[in-house]
Amino acid sequence: MAEDMLAKGMKIRRQVLTDPHVDRAMANVNDFNRDFQDIVTEYCWGACWGREGLSLKQRSINNICMLSILNRPTELETHLRAALRNGCTVDEIRETLIQVAIYAGVPAAFDSFRIAGKVLKEEGAIS
Repeated sequence: MAEDMLAKGMKIRRQVLTDPHVDRAMANVNDFNRDFQDIVTEYCWGACWGREGLSLKQRSINNICMLSILNRPTELETHLRAALRNGCTVDEIRETLIQVAIYAGVPAAFDSFRIAGKVLKEEGAIS
């Protein structure tokens, strides 16, 4: 079962984050972090993202909220790009970050809007 979930997780991880992104992560696997990468792929991407209860789009919106609140800018940037691939619109991302401002604080939203603006511009979603 673990091998099945690992394979399922890798498929979803590649779908959401892109092959080049995952290839870069896998290129950095070594004896020290191999188990961690397997756990992330198996549980995060296979057992969680692979569930049927939410769409990939909704999971992306959830991640934008959580990563903004947790002040994880690198992961937020990654998941903003993934959100666009998962069908999130610029308006949905904006509204998500406005809600972050209300429930988590304006400073978290300021940073997240700055990061989102950079990503959206780089991805050609805004000018």
